[in-house]
Amino acid sequence: MDVKLSAGSTLFIEGDKADHLYNISHGCIRIHKLLPDGRRQVIGFLTTGDFLGFAVRDGYAYSAEAVTNTKLCGFSRVKLEHLLQAFPAMEKRLLGIAANELAVAQDQMLLLGRKTAAERLASFLIAFSDRLLKADLPISPIVLPMARSDISDYLGLTNETISRTFTRFRKLGLIELNNAETIYIRDMKRLRRVAGGEEP
Repeated sequence: MDVKLSAGSTLFIEGDKADHLYNISHGCIRIHKLLPDGRRQVIGFLTTGDFLGFAVRDGYAYSAEAVTNTKLCGFSRVKLEHLLQAFPAMEKRLLGIAANELAVAQDQMLLLGRKTAAERLASFLIAFSDRLLKADLPISPIVLPMARSDISDYLGLTNETISRTFTRFRKLGLIELNNAETIYIRDMKRLRRVAGGEEP
């Protein structure tokens, strides 16, 4: 099943019946949860090649919205379960993807719980750069399709703090801001040290 979403469109809402698993063939998806007081916590950004929609219960554990125009391939959960019984190697692959999702969630808890604003933003930029590296693409520039408010809600910071930290990184020669979306990494070694807790 092919799914096309325009930027800002919703794929599913937290609690919806989890009857499909999706693979992103093009674009970017934002996944988030709503806190009891109505605030939004962005828990991840998924791009080309990523899977989403894994669920251990009947309902999705988060909401998913398109950041950009996005194309996905949807798989019926019931049909997929039958397919996995016939092809154990595929089940192992999907279990690996689910385990990676858990590792990412654990990293996010560390990011929000212990790191400073500079460490959080540096970690965020490095994570996007590492995705490019795994795809055999140049690690710079990084194109961030999401809004600053999305990044703020992901890192648990205010928009003002995000802007100040970007400016600080630029002045220190860590990055170059070509525009709101395109960021050139100028000193990856120092950026990694900042992500690890070293003062920029």
